[in-house]
Amino acid sequence: MKMQTLTLACAAALVSLSFGATAQTALSPKAQYAADAKAAKTRYDSDLKLCADETSSNARLQCRRDAKTEYDKALTEAKARMSTAAPAAAPTAAPTQASTPVSQPTCPECGKVVSVNVTEKQGEGGALGMIGGGVAGALLGQQVGQGAGKDLATIAGAVGGAYAGKKIEERARTHKVWTVNVQYGDGSRRSFEFSQDPGLIVGDKVRNSGDSVVRD
Repeated sequence: MKMQTLTLACAAALVSLSFGATAQTALSPKAQYAADAKAAKTRYDSDLKLCADETSSNARLQCRRDAKTEYDKALTEAKARMSTAAPAAAPTAAPTQASTPVSQPTCPECGKVVSVNVTEKQGEGGALGMIGGGVAGALLGQQVGQGAGKDLATIAGAVGGAYAGKKIEERARTHKVWTVNVQYGDGSRRSFEFSQDPGLIVGDKVRNSGDSVVRD
């Protein structure tokens, strides 16, 4: 029995050495546990063979019990090492170069209609209206004046006629104006005038076209 105990002790020492060597070359907790369990099973099988050499049944039974105790202890220690071992660090992926966002081309001449106003713009009387009105006024003055009074009436009629002609021409030239206010991407604003309805409404996207704008 003493020989058997000594054998078990030696086997335990060999297993411990095996555990230490395996721990030094451990790859992962699971792989380490598998190696430890395999070593414990090898030792257990070896102990059972030694137990068969015992001379008495009681000695053989006790030997098997001791072998089983050592085997269970080895498995328990292997599981404890596996649970406390730090998980293997995952390989760090090589940093990928961040793709540089491609800036979309901007349109500095593009904008949006923010308001449309319609007004009447008074025309300007030209020389033609003044001349025409002056002639008509002079003729009228000659008909209502005599002598010096006639000359004054002619002058007054000519002046009044010229003013009236100017006003008539201004009215004749009065027209509607559509003023379209446009805001651009940089925050600036511009106004464009149209003599006819451009067909634009608030919110329309437009772009510059010469001295005017057109729907984009």
